[in-house]
Amino acid sequence: MFGMMAFVHGQTDVAKFGSIINQQNLKQKLSIIASAEMEGRETASPGQKRAAAYIESEFKRMGLKPGNGNSYQQYYPVYQDTLTGKKFAINGRLFNWDQDFSFNLQTISNGEWNFDKAVFAGYGIVDTAKQINDYENLDVAGKLVFVLEGSSSGAVPAGNMRAMMANPASTNSKMRLAISKGAAGLLVISADFPKKVASLTKGNMYMKRNDSKGFLMATVSAEIATALAGRSEKMSIEQIKLLKKTEYVSEIKIAASKSTENLESSNVIAILPGTDKKEEYLMLTGHYDHLGKRGDVIYYGADDDGSGTVGVMQMAEAFTAAAKKGKGPRRTIVFMTVSGEEKGLWGSDYYSEHPIYPMDKTTADLNTDMVGRIDTERKTADSANTVYVIGHDKLSSELQGINEAANNQSSKIVLDYKYDDPQDKNFIYYRSDHYNFAKKGVPILFFYDGMLQADYHKPSDTIEKINFDLMQKRVLMIFYTAWDIANRDNMLKRDIKLNMPAR
Repeated sequence: MFGMMAFVHGQTDVAKFGSIINQQNLKQKLSIIASAEMEGRETASPGQKRAAAYIESEFKRMGLKPGNGNSYQQYYPVYQDTLTGKKFAINGRLFNWDQDFSFNLQTISNGEWNFDKAVFAGYGIVDTAKQINDYENLDVAGKLVFVLEGSSSGAVPAGNMRAMMANPASTNSKMRLAISKGAAGLLVISADFPKKVASLTKGNMYMKRNDSKGFLMATVSAEIATALAGRSEKMSIEQIKLLKKTEYVSEIKIAASKSTENLESSNVIAILPGTDKKEEYLMLTGHYDHLGKRGDVIYYGADDDGSGTVGVMQMAEAFTAAAKKGKGPRRTIVFMTVSGEEKGLWGSDYYSEHPIYPMDKTTADLNTDMVGRIDTERKTADSANTVYVIGHDKLSSELQGINEAANNQSSKIVLDYKYDDPQDKNFIYYRSDHYNFAKKGVPILFFYDGMLQADYHKPSDTIEKINFDLMQKRVLMIFYTAWDIANRDNMLKRDIKLNMPAR
């Protein structure tokens, strides 16, 4: 019946084993996960691997079985490029890296590019709303294009990444437009030369290798723009703005060479086999990676997502204690801490595309990502007794009733659904690992403390900032919810179509 608990072993049992989820145990585990030794747990780093080894050792100590055959880890490939060679010459004149040019490591590929002309296209913008078309009467197919950064009204204003990417004056928009016009490459003229800070020659990590030749993209100085235009005396940016939009003849030679390092990361997975419904599965997830180190500065990630990681671990502790007393779950519970979340949900994406347990037999995923802090932006009286719940009204009509009943039987905290609004400007529904289950049709609940301000993604996200009283209440409520879902007679209904705006 809607809103009633389906505890096969009764409320006394869940309360008894739920007592294992206490502040002392949570703090003990988090003190290790968010320690300096873990160096911020960046994906594919030594710190991440140390964190994975610690989580695996704890799962073994609890008596959980390995979740990936005979292994507690599901490995997936990660790659990273290093720029080992670069060249930029015009009419035989060599230009210097960071003095006059730099490449976009994410788009540049190994190769040599030779051109006998380049097309100046102003700011490289087409904006019909403002009646701007810098490509009017220009044929750039197969040619090198050079454009000014920003727009006639100035630099691209700061804002959220989504807005900046959509701005016609952003470098990304200019690149997409040049590609759509058939250009062979794009040079963006910048006033930021010579560089005050050295450009990176080691690229960002990436998960899906693509060896195809990328689009030629570089940032260049006014000195290079002067040479492209065939002028002998260096032009200022203001003078370049006055250049005619046309083809300019020059012998241009550009080259880049990259080496690719094959790295590796992993999800740590353990299972507690079920009893009469062991071929059905409940996933309890949280990401254990964070941002790593920047120089000597460690991004500890105590809340994000050390809190969710130890929440999963402590729920595992409680469930295994119950199983040892003959109170094990009917369904198999899969405890999975994933890496790569901060890179783009990599670990959960890899799992969803290479599932160890069938998605159609996975009743739900309860994902815990940041449950250790008080939302600094929340100004209501319940700010120290709340959690945001995402997914309650999506995919399954049973989720809300189960979760609210579990909360009423346990912590009685305020369940706030504001981030489930399809118009949520923060796009929280898409931003943690539950989404990779939801897109496969698996009902999800995501538990989150709302910390988008204060210490979010800063080195100051440390264990001293954690509110362990509130964290304990949240994790206990999730445990009660999991207990119900793991033990009820039927898998959750999948009776609501996911209706979210395209991202």
